[in-house]
Amino acid sequence: MAYFRGQKEPVPEVETSIWSCTNDDCFGWMREAFSLEDTPKCPLCNSEMEKGTKILPVIE
Repeated sequence: MAYFRGQKEPVPEVETSIWSCTNDDCFGWMREAFSLEDTPKCPLCNSEMEKGTKILPVIE
């Protein structure tokens, strides 16, 4: 059986709105589109979150 090790197509990325944790000791973040609340709490440490942006792979 032969295996093909070809180049994979690059995943398209786009600037995405996110919520990021305000706690300096926590690296929690989530896509804004996946938040169920208008102002969510961090799911890792329960701290306040603030809006921001991040370059992320496109999810369809």
